[in-house]
Amino acid sequence: MHDEYMIPIVIVAILFIGLPWLVFHYVTKWKSQATITTEDENLLDELHDLARRLDERMSTIERIVQADNPNWRAIAADPVETALEDRSERLYESGRTSNRPARRT
Repeated sequence: MHDEYMIPIVIVAILFIGLPWLVFHYVTKWKSQATITTEDENLLDELHDLARRLDERMSTIERIVQADNPNWRAIAADPVETALEDRSERLYESGRTSNRPARRT
């Protein structure tokens, strides 16, 4: 008779004490990890400042290059093809290949 009351008591204890404790335990762990720390905020601020300075530098470089060569954007638009043509030309001149590279017009 004693055992027939223990099983429902254990089940009720697990459902109403154990399960909520488990859920609240992991919810508090999740919430504590989801917040951004002050160290993370400082790092983000530094990275944002660095990105802004790099953007300013790139703008300055682009203005300088634009003043020096107004067609630089058209030249830089296809750097891979230009690099491959230059490499083909160097290989041809060094005698490593007998195929003369095609010239762009």
